[in-house]
Amino acid sequence: MSEKKVATNRAARRDYHVLETYEAGIELVGTEVKSLRQAKANLKDSFAVVEEGEIFLYNMHISPYEFGNIANVDPVRRRRLLLHKSQIRRLIGQTTVKGFTLIPLSAYLKRGRIKIELALAKGKRFYDKRDAIKKREASREMQRALRFKNR
Repeated sequence: MSEKKVATNRAARRDYHVLETYEAGIELVGTEVKSLRQAKANLKDSFAVVEEGEIFLYNMHISPYEFGNIANVDPVRRRRLLLHKSQIRRLIGQTTVKGFTLIPLSAYLKRGRIKIELALAKGKRFYDKRDAIKKREASREMQRALRFKNR
């Protein structure tokens, strides 16, 4: 099972606490699939919303396919995500809680199909980001100290 990363949302893990992840299919048209196979997508500032019992992805930019002429569609149109009904019900319940949101972490090819890694997340506060930076710096210092000790 080879997976090819098409796009990642690097800011998502920095700005949000990721609580759960889901693998979702996405409803696309032909030229969008061709652009995604060429890795011409951007997940920055994208988010998902539950509407009328379905989940839609907003602000995912898929560049128009260069040979697609009139078959190309709007690059940032809303796209429906495909999940099991039980997963959608669970997400409806959890996104109504204050502070929780649905954020796409990555888009990838799995067995020839485009999949979206969707995260149930809660926004980080400024001081949470500072704590994460402090922990990362401390672990780097420990690694440096161990490396110099072994020399």
